[in-house]
Amino acid sequence: MLQYHFNWKTLSAIAGITLWNFYFRVYPGSVRGPQVVDFLRQLSRHLTGKLLVIWDGLPCHRSRLVREYLEQQAGRIAIERLPAYAPELNPVEYLWGYWKNHELPNLCPQDYFALGYHARAALRRMRRRPTLVTAFWHQAGLVD
Repeated sequence: MLQYHFNWKTLSAIAGITLWNFYFRVYPGSVRGPQVVDFLRQLSRHLTGKLLVIWDGLPCHRSRLVREYLEQQAGRIAIERLPAYAPELNPVEYLWGYWKNHELPNLCPQDYFALGYHARAALRRMRRRPTLVTAFWHQAGLVD
């Protein structure tokens, strides 16, 4: 009999996806306003020009901190929201599904550090496969 008591802290991930690549950050704890702002800053460093961010109704997306950050960007980052209860329209949801079901399904790390290490390594492997990234858009029905 195998017994293991998981008493880990939460490990959360956030991602942005283009047609050919995706960008991610892994955070200890839950994703809240400060993490969203941090991610948007990092994303802005990697992608030049104007950004169109399409996201769901997660409460931290609507936080005061995030709103203030977006206002400071003077139109560089435009926001559109997905309809409520429409995760099937979000290609990032397919990214997470693949990550959990194909890259990490039998992972049993010894500790929190190992979980973070393997989670990041799996996302890096996935990012090196542009046809996989494109498939997430096809699954969402947003690319022919």
